[in-house]
Amino acid sequence: MIILDRIEGTTAVLETEDGMENVPRQLLPAEVKEGDVLQKTQDGYQIDTAATEARRKKLLARTKKLLS
Repeated sequence: MIILDRIEGTTAVLETEDGMENVPRQLLPAEVKEGDVLQKTQDGYQIDTAATEARRKKLLARTKKLLS
């Protein structure tokens, strides 16, 4: 799984199974946000919308559980 950790200027920092990786920002879609799950393509990366939504729901449920 590849997750966008943050964007620093023209560099995107990705969290991968092998650790952190820096890639040029232009390889990611314009609408990408921190925490989005990405899939590698021939031309760069695309957002895996279903995986991103599932990950956000799981994190929200975990946060609610901790706060209750």
